Amino acid sequence: MKEEAILTEEKTLDPQDWSALNELGHRMLDDLFYYLETVRQRPVYSKPTTAAIASAKQPLPEMPQDAASVYKDFYTNVLPHNTNNIHPRFWAWVQGSGTPFGMLADMLAAGMNANVSIGDNMPMYVEKQVIDWSKEMMGFPDTASGILLSGASLANITALIVARHHANRDIKTKGLQAVTGPLTIYGSSETHNCVLKGVEVIGIGSDNFRKVPVDDNYRIRIDALKRMIMEDRAAGCQPFCIVGNAGTVNTGAIDPLHELAAIAREHQLWLHVDGAFGAIPRLLPEFADQLKGLELADSLSFDFHKWLYVNYEAACVLIRDPELHREAFTSAVNYLTLHERGLSAGPDSLNNLGMELSRGFKALKIWMSLKHHGLETYRQLIRQNLQQAQYLAELVQLQPELELLAPVPLNIVNFRYDPGHRTEQELNALNKEILMRLHEQGIAAPSYTVLNGKYTIRTAITNHRSRLEDFELLVKEAVRIGNQLTQSS
Repeated sequence: MKEEAILTEEKTLDPQDWSALNELGHRMLDDLFYYLETVRQRPVYSKPTTAAIASAKQPLPEMPQDAASVYKDFYTNVLPHNTNNIHPRFWAWVQGSGTPFGMLADMLAAGMNANVSIGDNMPMYVEKQVIDWSKEMMGFPDTASGILLSGASLANITALIVARHHANRDIKTKGLQAVTGPLTIYGSSETHNCVLKGVEVIGIGSDNFRKVPVDDNYRIRIDALKRMIMEDRAAGCQPFCIVGNAGTVNTGAIDPLHELAAIAREHQLWLHVDGAFGAIPRLLPEFADQLKGLELADSLSFDFHKWLYVNYEAACVLIRDPELHREAFTSAVNYLTLHERGLSAGPDSLNNLGMELSRGFKALKIWMSLKHHGLETYRQLIRQNLQQAQYLAELVQLQPELELLAPVPLNIVNFRYDPGHRTEQELNALNKEILMRLHEQGIAAPSYTVLNGKYTIRTAITNHRSRLEDFELLVKEAVRIGNQLTQSS
């Protein structure tokens, strides 16, 4: 009987000693606040040690480990070797820096452990509120639809699925066999790779993504776009979508969105705008001309976790036609039917607007952050980053050894070290080495790209912690390292 009682003992994952976990939780919070408060005192990058990497190769745990020892493993091996996009001199790729308040909001969301997909519960209404605010920020009509996603990659794919449904509703049930000719989609050669991946995922095929040439400012060439659409139609293809860029990943270029909207209307094509970070300056009145036409798009993707500094991950897609959006994703299943009352009542299931049924409460940190900081604070920070980009460009142009490689319409600065008398191949290798040493020495973390065959040190400024002195240091150290390398060669 005793053995049978042991076998049938009911268990839980809640702690036996709540006070001990409470104490450990407060220690975690204290450690993270100190970590954020002292971020400037640490190198921008710290390569994971051999011991840290080994700690990620432990055997699968069969037996319980003490919570304090598990946290010690994290604190010792994981935390010191973070990506460190919270650092004031982190400007790699396009990554936002998060906030302490956003960290707390994420903790609250994790504690609630809400699955924000269906039901009459407040997390559903909070997400609806965030979508309504997003429509207002981006100039979309009140009637538009939208959903929060992990990032612009999924946001772009979601929009492309609705665009495909707009082109041919039979594809949803019959597949691409319902199409008599190849569906073609158009975007500049500077369009982000995630759009091409999305085109592949939804069955259009990357060969049917027409890369339109760009001008000297890396903006889509309208004349070339018009010609390519006409040529494809004449060849039996079915153009269905134009992708405009509000801030290209390489240089921050903004396509002429108003002209793209006019072409889309003329040819009855869907206009999607990838505004991952470059749509955010629409909050600034001075960007009304540059982003004119954004509000005319059929769909728009943008990230909260980039230039609105919300903690990862948090993105949004807006769809002008709510019925089309729902129609592209909905499928009637009896276990998701809304009821008149109870938990199964409430707003329409968000599963009807995207692929995910299991969804975390990412809306909470957006909702709390927007309320806590207010749009005016964000406007000031966006302007600050824009001014810092111009300042960095000026510093580069004042240095004889440095060369500015692209215009700076937004927050991305591309430059390289060029002491003269070097081939392009030598300069590419030299600047790659400079970048790696900037990282290894913990000085700064810009990233890189290639423009017209030239390797460029690329600085994308979506960091609320950066100061002008940080950019002065970047320029000074890039020149120092470059001089060391050329003198030793």
